[in-house]
Order: sequence, then C-alpha cells, then structure tokens
Amino acid sequence: MNVMMEMFHNNYIRIILSSVAVYCFIILAIRLFGKKELAQLSVYDLVFILLISNAVQNAMVGPDSTLLGGLVAAASLFVVNYILKQLQFRFPKFGKAIQGEAVMLVFKGKLLSSHLKQARITEDELMEVIREHGVASVSEVDLAVLEVDGNISILSADIRKKTSRRRKAHKIISKQQ
Repeated sequence: MNVMMEMFHNNYIRIILSSVAVYCFIILAIRLFGKKELAQLSVYDLVFILLISNAVQNAMVGPDSTLLGGLVAAASLFVVNYILKQLQFRFPKFGKAIQGEAVMLVFKGKLLSSHLKQARITEDELMEVIREHGVASVSEVDLAVLEVDGNISILSADIRKKTSRRRKAHKIISKQQ
C-alpha cells in the first residue's frame, strides 16, 4: 500500500515539476521571440499558440490524463504564475528581466528606426496601429511606445484634446452626484 501511495505522490510531483518547467520555457520563448507577438496576433500566431498548447500538454501530465492530473497541472501553473507576479512586484529589476521595458517608437513626429528594429516591428505594422488610433501620419504622433504587454500606445495632440473633453465631462457628472 505504501508503495502505491509513493508512486501516486511521485506522479503528481512529476506533473508539478513538468508544468513549472513548461511554463518557464514558454515565458523564456516569448521573451526571446518578441513581445509584439502578444498583442498583434495574426491567424498564423493563433494557430501556433493552439499547437504549442497541444504539444506541451503531454509534457506536463504525461500518461496521467485523469481529472486530478489535469487539476494538479493547472494548479501548478496558477501557483507559479502567482509567485512570478509577486517577485515582479517585490523586485522591479526581476520584472524588467522577465517582461523587458517599454520601447519608444516615435517621438515628436520622428520615427525611431533603430528602436523599430530592436522591437522587430515594421513601419507598415506601426502605421497600421497609428491609423487604428485615428491618426493619419507619423508626423502627427507625439509619442508611440511599444508597451511591455505588447500593445502600442499612441499619443497625439488630437487624442489629448479628446481626452481632456472627456475629463471635463467626467468632472461635471461627478459634481452633479
């Protein structure tokens, strides 16, 4: 009976360690292959993510396809994710190492080509995002930043005007209450 209990526990310890190893590998791979991939998924990227999840599933649970095995793997991922978030919060340098830093792409209407290359973003991709923000050209952009989450933030004089109007309206609503 003790031998069976030991095998039972060893199997779940293996699932935990495998799940944590796969989690760390995926984070490292995303970090190495570029954060822009997170926010700008193409059809190819979606298919890639689906295939990766399928490929690593067996690596995490092995032959244990039971409900408990899946729950142990999922719980392991939640725990390691929580620990990493806490480490990022307590140690900002650790967070920068894991997530990287924001990259300025446009400053005062000037395209920063070396930063685009560093971020592995083409001018066409940047222009698409600029247009999505309702700005016609790079010269109208005060600041464009590739954020650590993979999104590109665009600030322009036109956007500031719209934002300041919303803030005034919010203040009026707040005063009435």
